[in-house]
Amino acid sequence: MTANPLLADWTTPFELPPFGDIQPSHFEEAFDLAIEKTRRENEEVANQLAPPSFENTIVALETAGKTLTKVARVFFNLTGAHTNENLQRIERDIAPKLAKLSSDMLLNPKLYERVVTLWEERETLDLSAEEARVLERYQKMFQRAGAGLDEAGKVRMAEISQKLAILGTQFSQNVLKDEADFQLVLETAEDRAGLPDFLLTAAAEAAKERGLEGKHVITLSRSSIEPFLQFSTNRRLREEAFKGWTARGENGGETDNKAIIRETLALRAEMASLLGFANFAAYKLDDTMAKTPDNVRGLLTKVWEPAVEQARAEEAKLAEMARSQGENHEIAPWDWRFYSEKVRKAEHDLDETELKPYLQLDNIIQAAFDTANRLFGLTFKELEGLSVYHPDVRVFEVSGKDGKHVGLFLGDYFARASKRSGAWMSAFRSQHRLDGEVTPIIVNVMNFSKGAPGEASLLTFDDARTLFHEFGHGLHGLLSNVTYPMISGTSVARDFVELPSQLYEHWLSVPEVLSKYAVHYKTGEPMPQDLLDKLLAASNFNKGFETVEYTSSALVDLELHLLKDPAKLDIDAFEKIELEKIGMPKAITLRHRIPHFQHVFSGDAYSAGYYSYMWSEVMDADAFEAFEEKGDVFDPETAEKLLTFIYSAGGRQDPEDAYVAFRGRAPRVEALLEKRGFPT
Repeated sequence: MTANPLLADWTTPFELPPFGDIQPSHFEEAFDLAIEKTRRENEEVANQLAPPSFENTIVALETAGKTLTKVARVFFNLTGAHTNENLQRIERDIAPKLAKLSSDMLLNPKLYERVVTLWEERETLDLSAEEARVLERYQKMFQRAGAGLDEAGKVRMAEISQKLAILGTQFSQNVLKDEADFQLVLETAEDRAGLPDFLLTAAAEAAKERGLEGKHVITLSRSSIEPFLQFSTNRRLREEAFKGWTARGENGGETDNKAIIRETLALRAEMASLLGFANFAAYKLDDTMAKTPDNVRGLLTKVWEPAVEQARAEEAKLAEMARSQGENHEIAPWDWRFYSEKVRKAEHDLDETELKPYLQLDNIIQAAFDTANRLFGLTFKELEGLSVYHPDVRVFEVSGKDGKHVGLFLGDYFARASKRSGAWMSAFRSQHRLDGEVTPIIVNVMNFSKGAPGEASLLTFDDARTLFHEFGHGLHGLLSNVTYPMISGTSVARDFVELPSQLYEHWLSVPEVLSKYAVHYKTGEPMPQDLLDKLLAASNFNKGFETVEYTSSALVDLELHLLKDPAKLDIDAFEKIELEKIGMPKAITLRHRIPHFQHVFSGDAYSAGYYSYMWSEVMDADAFEAFEEKGDVFDPETAEKLLTFIYSAGGRQDPEDAYVAFRGRAPRVEALLEKRGFPT
């Protein structure tokens, strides 16, 4: 009997992974054994003599690989949220092995024949709607993996898959290394000029974590660098920080990602060609709501044109503000946030330092929980003393309106060098009912700045919005109510998956939510009504900049994946040409420049799919109107439909059908333009 905790039955409360017992060395043995076990299970399904049935083929594949899934979920959650050199070494080693296992399964001719037989006979199988959907997803998955190719094509598809897994892992590790290595040490009063107390406190904590106690350090975490760019009066240091931020992945040496990007794009193009598609974008979008590159470009262009016009008007105001302060330089990218903060103060009598004392992390967490209670009847109870992977991680038991256990929610909120940048939701276990009632264990990971010991951790309003966004994803996982893992939780089309998260952001700005939870961290006094009014009135301030920053990244992502021969791509030249082509304002940069565009190159989740946030925003703007039309943003009837057709449904039906079932019609693009304050 092995002593490896990853391979044992977990007797921990709620079967939470026994993090305190798990060492990096355990993963090597666990992966080797779990991979071989999964391979045997897949072969047993493929080689059985009985004719294919839904039970002996689809259900059997759904239950195969349970041990591997358990091991992999622990491992990859750690490599994202709390990694180290040993885990990174294992990650580099395991990525191609997992890709090979997947290819061996998806390119197995006997398995494919069984799935195809079921697909062709589907009308005679008496399947439930959910079973029919699961069969459809399996048929599509095998087909898109190349199971229908000749032997040479299948061999090449397997090679491509393994190589892409290696490249995606290296890309991600390179960006993390560049982020961890960067630190802007503020030595003098001039270096710290203009910085508010909340940022100095966070910078002192960051310095302490890096062995520089008594100093102040700005890191490349958004919650550190963005306020530095907002408030620092030292233009030279703003430029240094901004260039460090935007140069991740292109600093030369072993962490430079340009060669990885070229090879990744070339392999993706080859994969698409093998499968009969004109380019990778056409292949990727074929299995989404958008369907085609033209449809994606159409939406992005419709938003781009008014956004650029708005951004140029915003830039003119920033330049005027700079001149009023005796500065005659053009607005550079490292100036935008600085002067934007001053213009916001002038136009709306509002600045971040006024807001932040009212946005305590603990209160915003509670606001997100309370919103879920009012919409869906959920309650959250914090649990103490459980084994977690880092001391900062908090655990909550989630219960339904009937008091029954729904799942566990883990919150990992603070930035650290062992965590990749950004914010995301993931699962240690997904909901399904194939082995009885399996409840989910969901985690939200953020990168907020931690307050000093004994002090509250304070958020910007953008931080608070991020928390609500990721909690919306978390609810999508927690509320899942399906039988099959294939369609559980967030296992939906990429341009639909952002709907539950982006929709949830709307409730943060509801006055009754803010008035209850936005209270001063020292006095406990609620945010004054006039400040609350100013915050809500300024909701579309700087919206041109935000839209241009995002939409340009989505357009560049699309164009990269339309290339037929990207092997010799000059990435700098491509980026420059594409931005000139669309009329990118010089004072704004891409939200994600190509060398550190992790959505697109750390795996393929958002490759040719970064547009998804905007596609989903069309739906989220329209969906929130359903509540507003009822005159109650917590309307019980609308909330019940939202739960039934969106949050609990997983991938049970086609996403377009799911949205129409909730709303009664297709979404209006105009709702997005109205939400952003653009002309319709």
